[in-house]
Amino acid sequence: MERKKLQLLTPNCQFFCTFAIAKANARMKLIIMTRPTFFVEEDKILAALFEEGLESLHLFKPGEEPVYSERLLTLLPDEHYKHITVHDHFYLREEFHLKSIHLEKPDTEPPYGYRGSISRTCTSLEQLRQWKKPSAYVFLKSIFNSQSNPADRQTYTTDELKAAASQGLIDRHVYALGGINLSNIKQMADLGFGGVVICGDLWNRFDIHHGQDFKELIQHFKKLQKAVS
Repeated sequence: MERKKLQLLTPNCQFFCTFAIAKANARMKLIIMTRPTFFVEEDKILAALFEEGLESLHLFKPGEEPVYSERLLTLLPDEHYKHITVHDHFYLREEFHLKSIHLEKPDTEPPYGYRGSISRTCTSLEQLRQWKKPSAYVFLKSIFNSQSNPADRQTYTTDELKAAASQGLIDRHVYALGGINLSNIKQMADLGFGGVVICGDLWNRFDIHHGQDFKELIQHFKKLQKAVS
């Protein structure tokens, strides 16, 4: 359809329209990952992020009881469920009609009979090579030192990432995770990553113990949106 429309335009218009379409298709994906623990204002902040256009939220609460995830989901408007992926307690996907599931260990078996979308976290280029194809998309972890978990340290050199990109290993189905922030998103785009996963860079802008005003967090989210567009 787009090709037929382009044929009706002048050569100059065809060039600029083709460029615009390519740019739109090349837009990086922005994924927000929740804090690993629950906090009082979380549902309000998540609802506000969705209202600002958040398209993909990963619900990541390792070690927490599923009842707390259930409660958080019930506090969110139903229309946002289609944008949420769960990292555990996979029954939540069916119960709340969520988007998909995510496997923290790429070789973990999905729930029996599950036929929906699956994404995975890879911690090495070897895992990435093995699991990229059978996944909707994958996170490549520990690109930089984590801003939310000091134990997660940078794993790859820039040269290693460039080599992986030149081999086609890093592409639009691979999202950068670990220490990603406003200042290095462009670098990730230049390396060929299809998206970025933001955690600490966003949540560190709100004091979960004493904060009530999350305007700074929302403003930073808007800057992240612009950076990937």
